[in-house]
Amino acid sequence: MLEIINAPSDLGALSESQLNELADEIRTFLVQHVSKTGGHLGPNLGVVELTIALHRAFESPKDTLVFDTGHQAYVHKILTGRQDFSHLRQSGGLSGYPSRRESEHDVVENSHASTALSWADGVAKAKHLLGNDDRFVVAVIGDGALTGGMAWEALNNIAESDLPIIIVVNDNGRSYAPTHGGLAHHFDTLRTTQGYEQFMRRSRSALLRSGPLGREGYHALRRLKRGIKEMVAPQGLFEDLGIKYVGPIDGHDIGEIEKALQNAKGYRRPVIVHTITEKGHGYEPAENHELDKFHNVGPIHPETGLPMVKSRWGWTSVFADELVKIGATHPEVVAITAAMLEPVGLSKFAEAYPERTFDVGIAEQHAAASAAGLAFMGMHPVVAVYATFLNRAFDQILMDVGLHNAGVTFVLDRAGVTGDDGASHNGIWDFTLLRMVPGVRIAAPRDEATLRFALQQAIEVKDGPTVVRFPKGELPPPFPAFETVGDVDILWQSPSLSGGQVVEAGGPNESAHPQFRILIVGYGAMIPATLSAAQKLLADDSALAVDVVTTTWVWPVSSDLIEFCRSYDLVVTVEDGLAAGGIGSGLEEAAAALDIVTPHVNLGVPTRFLPHATRDQVFHHLQLDSEAIAAQVLEHVKKFKVET
Repeated sequence: MLEIINAPSDLGALSESQLNELADEIRTFLVQHVSKTGGHLGPNLGVVELTIALHRAFESPKDTLVFDTGHQAYVHKILTGRQDFSHLRQSGGLSGYPSRRESEHDVVENSHASTALSWADGVAKAKHLLGNDDRFVVAVIGDGALTGGMAWEALNNIAESDLPIIIVVNDNGRSYAPTHGGLAHHFDTLRTTQGYEQFMRRSRSALLRSGPLGREGYHALRRLKRGIKEMVAPQGLFEDLGIKYVGPIDGHDIGEIEKALQNAKGYRRPVIVHTITEKGHGYEPAENHELDKFHNVGPIHPETGLPMVKSRWGWTSVFADELVKIGATHPEVVAITAAMLEPVGLSKFAEAYPERTFDVGIAEQHAAASAAGLAFMGMHPVVAVYATFLNRAFDQILMDVGLHNAGVTFVLDRAGVTGDDGASHNGIWDFTLLRMVPGVRIAAPRDEATLRFALQQAIEVKDGPTVVRFPKGELPPPFPAFETVGDVDILWQSPSLSGGQVVEAGGPNESAHPQFRILIVGYGAMIPATLSAAQKLLADDSALAVDVVTTTWVWPVSSDLIEFCRSYDLVVTVEDGLAAGGIGSGLEEAAAALDIVTPHVNLGVPTRFLPHATRDQVFHHLQLDSEAIAAQVLEHVKKFKVET
């Protein structure tokens, strides 16, 4: 079937049996390909039939399909002519999310949750103003995205309109993990109506087998069905808003979904179509094992679902381990997650201290403001989120946490460049945003020991927000300082001639000032590249002296580090966040305020969105790998010598 599907219009000629065969082929296709490249497997296995029905009921792109979060759009890609998944999420291959560069069928590239209804509202309003009232806007929202406040702001506006907006709720009861909160419980209640639907189907089949149902029996059955639905399905939550509710629908029955969508089109006003799906549906390892581990996978064995390569001890694991230890001696410490208990490493804390762990759903703003309230009452909240998602809570961090000097610790997982998840998942904005918050303290640990140390120190801060940021992936080896001066850890000093004797690398530099002295300040995840760059610089120019230093707490800028800048001819900072307004520029500004005139070169991420690729490929492209760092420093040295 897949061979004859080149566009959504090709679905129209398929019979029911062919559609079911196509669904099976798509599942096989997804498992075969995503198991090789990695990607969001579970969410896409759960929306196969739903996506087929959507493209049969609507005419994309004339009808606009908007996918919330977008990580469930693989099937949509397949049905819209994109079946080359060989380099999914790799450089030059398909994005893991909708992409306008790939197809006219894609609209929203932002993979942050709870935004689709606002997009749908805006698109529908524009269609009306342009006279396209015969076209529909369909928002597919699920994986916990209706726990986000922004979705309800949009619903409040959509309910006031008469626009043909169809909201398809892909209800699998989960985000990364089981969804929490009052709304989730409401959908659980709605989901129980599947029981009455199945009961009615079985009852009708039994009656038909026993003989002709007859008009009277048929109407009696319909009255029974209507009465049971009124008792167990509180759809009034939506209908009281003025939004028609249809459902719940079996999200793995193409015919049933398509019929519901066609009915929804007939209302010509906002409609919610509630579909019940199963994340990972049709893939035995996902159905029979820990489902959340199949939300986003790396390369796996397709038959078993087990990873190809066993994961090494990572940054998130260290945080998880240390927070449990801290919790044992600090009863005031509580943990907050925004629907990502397992991904951000809070599941162990939740097991040890369930009453001190709060999953607020996909609601980062609420998480930050709630943390301020907890701090007011003497608790010390640890809010763990991916760095990219902290952007959504900036106002609350500024006005609720910062303004009130609340002792809240924000732990930012996947800070810096993340790579294959693409533009919206890179955690490169946090420092530039957060340094504007008065009283904030920010740590960028470089290895396991400094991560544990930073967490321990952050918990002791009671008079303002603290932030501990670390990158995606495996831990690097330890980078111990051979000397510490105040807050500054000295990681490397050049070998130099002193009275005819060579001072070994890694030891104190006791010689008089050499011809040209360079101070490289590396931060967090960039320490390996800065150390390697220092060695390359020495190999290229023996007249240089290169020292590499760092601080674990990077903001406010260390006064000891500022004083270090006085003794060098050039200061180079290297970071994995935005260079504009970044850590390096903060150091340069602080030095300039003390009339330290040493030239600065601040290397970091440019102010632009980054394409998906591996982290190493992105760093190479941005000239933030060790060879490029060394080359850029040499260019500045040459320029400086010419100018002087």
